[in-house]
Amino acid sequence: MAHSAVSQVSIAAPIGSDISLRRSVVKGVDNGRSECVVSNAALCSLLSRYSIKKLFVEFFLDIVAANRNSISFRDKSWASTLSWDLKSQTAQKSNQFIVRMSVQQASKSKVAVSPLELEDAKEPPLNIFKPKEPYTATIVSVERLVGPKAPGETCHIVIDHGGNVPYWEGQSYGVIPPGENPKKPGSPHNVRLYSIASTRYGDSFDGKTASLCVRRAVYYDPETGKEDPSKSGVCSNFLCNSKPGDKVQITGPSGKIMLLPEDNPNATHIMIATGTGVAPFRGYLRRMFMEDVSFKFGGLAWLFLGVANSDSLLYDDEFSKYLKDFPDHFRYDRALSREQKNKNGGKMYVQDKIEEYSDEVFKLLDEGVHIYFCGLKGMMPGIQETLKRVAEQRGENWDEKLSQLKKNKQWHVEVY
Repeated sequence: MAHSAVSQVSIAAPIGSDISLRRSVVKGVDNGRSECVVSNAALCSLLSRYSIKKLFVEFFLDIVAANRNSISFRDKSWASTLSWDLKSQTAQKSNQFIVRMSVQQASKSKVAVSPLELEDAKEPPLNIFKPKEPYTATIVSVERLVGPKAPGETCHIVIDHGGNVPYWEGQSYGVIPPGENPKKPGSPHNVRLYSIASTRYGDSFDGKTASLCVRRAVYYDPETGKEDPSKSGVCSNFLCNSKPGDKVQITGPSGKIMLLPEDNPNATHIMIATGTGVAPFRGYLRRMFMEDVSFKFGGLAWLFLGVANSDSLLYDDEFSKYLKDFPDHFRYDRALSREQKNKNGGKMYVQDKIEEYSDEVFKLLDEGVHIYFCGLKGMMPGIQETLKRVAEQRGENWDEKLSQLKKNKQWHVEVY
């Protein structure tokens, strides 16, 4: 997705009547001026021109009244990114302030969601539907996520559960593919678990859908090197081959390990994913940066994503937009094993990218950061070895440090 540059549109407005303020707003935008100088009263009128929520206007004017200097304020409950820089300008004499704002950014709003009752639950829903009595949901859409040069195929699958199988970010759904279990004739297939790639409001923001990020499992003959369709993954291929309107049996939701802690909205979260392991993190980030919900995130979210190449990147448009809109609250580092080299000249894996920032990562770990890992089981040994080596270089005992991280509930792992 192409993104247009966000320019700092400025308004030069004199103190005076609402009419003169309105005229200078128009003139300032037309001329691309760089500053807006207004009195407290005129400031309220100016802010109103941009449909700022009443609560924010009152809060903003409280700051002005206190004559605070050099304040940067971001209210992400209503705008993707809005920066205010206040500088006292002979406050004692004129009580005027300079306001710099981006009109383009100010026009952006977070997405309204419903039902808001989904914010009220104190405990996550767990195992509402079990394997013996699954819920029959409906496929809404199946979309290929990767480009033509990606090895394999990964799909984004939206499922309509009608609001009957609610979940929280970081939980999983079970899927029972149609047909018989070959190991138990007459019995259904075993449940396959998939991390949910949406927030509790789903991609439609109405609390009635859930999204899965599924890579089609295929097998290759070790002798010929050709794909063996007789051994293709039963559930992943069923989901990737589905059409809108098809029915799907789901169970759950399940899982508490990967729930997003929301007790401290200013906390730091480091998310490390390989491939489809990015699913729960997409849900976290949509909740942090896209939706207008009770959770007002003001901390730092740092995503490390490891995939084969650029065509294999998942949800990259969404993540890139957050990076542009929330540069102070989001970091995004990609490890492309077939396109990038690590410091030793080998392939760049996610653990190599983590090592590049090891000083920062370890500092954040000491400060109480939540760190999450999601993806194939094979990702963890390399990551653990890297973290252990870095710890030893720093004169630390990794086993003791890891034990403390787990004790502090900072360490969250879900691999499959």
